[in-house]
Amino acid sequence: MLELLNSSEKRELMLLLGEKDRRKRTNKLRFYRPYSKQREFHLAGATMSERLFMAGNQLGKTIAGGAEWAMHLTGRYPDWWNGAEFIRAPLLWAGSVTGESTRDNPQRILVGPPAIEEQWGTGFIPADCIVDRTRAMGVPDLLDNVVVRWGGGGDVQANQSIVAFKAYEKGREKWQGPTVDGVWFDEEPPEDIYSEGLTRTNNGQRGQFAQTTFTPLLGMSTVVARFIMPAADDIASVHRQVTSMTIDDAEHYTPEQRAQIIASYPAHEREARSKGVPTLGSGLIFPVLEENIIVEPFAIPKHWPQIGGLDFGWDHPTAAAHLAWDRDSDVVYLTKDYRQSHATPILHAAALKPWGAWLPWAWPHDGNNDTAAGPNLAAQYRAQGLKVLPERASFPDGSNSVEAGLMDMLDRMQTGRFKVFRTCGAWQEERRLYHRKDGKVVKERDDVISASRYALMMLRKAIVQPNATSWDFTAQKVV
Repeated sequence: MLELLNSSEKRELMLLLGEKDRRKRTNKLRFYRPYSKQREFHLAGATMSERLFMAGNQLGKTIAGGAEWAMHLTGRYPDWWNGAEFIRAPLLWAGSVTGESTRDNPQRILVGPPAIEEQWGTGFIPADCIVDRTRAMGVPDLLDNVVVRWGGGGDVQANQSIVAFKAYEKGREKWQGPTVDGVWFDEEPPEDIYSEGLTRTNNGQRGQFAQTTFTPLLGMSTVVARFIMPAADDIASVHRQVTSMTIDDAEHYTPEQRAQIIASYPAHEREARSKGVPTLGSGLIFPVLEENIIVEPFAIPKHWPQIGGLDFGWDHPTAAAHLAWDRDSDVVYLTKDYRQSHATPILHAAALKPWGAWLPWAWPHDGNNDTAAGPNLAAQYRAQGLKVLPERASFPDGSNSVEAGLMDMLDRMQTGRFKVFRTCGAWQEERRLYHRKDGKVVKERDDVISASRYALMMLRKAIVQPNATSWDFTAQKVV
């Protein structure tokens, strides 16, 4: 094509291509297309006052935080946007552990390469929106704040928003002061910094409004627990949301690249760095590598016995798990899971009956108590057509120790006799966080695990499906 152009036309084409490249480099925000997990994080901002994007390294959590902050600072919300919006120019904060990490992460994502001033404007804040900036003292190339033109609908107007950069190392006092409209914590903050930063937003445009993005290398810290294991009397927890992103959700990596990256991490950090799972160390109840228990789904042979397990709940979810047993090798496969809060036995039973009307169901001891509201839960599920076993879950000797059940599961995992289908996402989420504190099991977010434990305790009651062929994973039903 180029050979058909004369020299003047070629120069003009090169100028046009150069201008196109310049506009793309200086308006990065316009070309932001989030992955599904990033979209989930953004969407939560419309209704949640506190959000945590807990992800592995280099998966896009800081990019998501920076892109959203740039939208708020400029008022340029794309057509697909369904997250929070500000109706006037906001004052926002963005911070990290040190001045250097604040410069190299949130500032770089928002403004551009810190050490190359002529490229400031190639971050998510478009170059034509940067009105002014003020340098900070003490750290080379660190900015104290940036003034940004703000205008809804993409029109750059005279209104101006501000983003100020903060560092945790400066202490809580540096996070006190004015009312701000939003705080972005990039990397995990100490509890006092998080609390102080959130407090600054109390009287902001949207009330409390904070986004936090980090890889949980500090384990089950107070800030992590605030989101995933809030205290029973923490009424504000309904306004918090956590988005977990693993390396499998990062669409820019090929399967081969994912495997190489995971293998490069030390074994004790793999789950934190590749899956965004808090490092729980010796407190983890099932300390096994995920790749040693996760398998791809396959059709269940018709001669394998099967059983379901139920864990009853209301505020905490009602959960269910389906086990299939390869008796020849004594390997148990968790093939399906279910978890749902605030629903009645009628709705739960309707969701579970497609697993097989013939399937026997194990259930816990608390399902055998009659209530003022009516018959016990086991009877209610039986009335809805589930083949609930006549007696509660127990071992052959009649005991029902939680510790014994967990040790049985762990022993099977460590000896290759308990496998989990990759499609059982709820069970996997719970296993990653299931831990002990002071030697005792923390009974939080363990609903599907409990359901699978009840089913495993009653494995002797598993049966072969009458006239079975297999489970159709496409149609999600027995065929």
